[in-house]
Amino acid sequence: MEISLKELKPAEAAVIKSIGVSGPVKRRLMDMGITPGAKIIMRKVAPLGDPIEVNVRGYELTLRKSEAEQITVEK
Repeated sequence: MEISLKELKPAEAAVIKSIGVSGPVKRRLMDMGITPGAKIIMRKVAPLGDPIEVNVRGYELTLRKSEAEQITVEK
């Protein structure tokens, strides 16, 4: 089942399938380790929903909700 990263609940894990943006934003996300095939775990969501904290490739990463909705994952 493919969903966007922002739809994951805390402690849920998924595998990254694709990144739906292009250009410098996609390059920055990929430089941070968000690449297709990588396992990603939702750690925390801020009280108002933005930002979110995820664990990818062994480190914690904080993303904006707008960035997370561009990342497609599969549970």
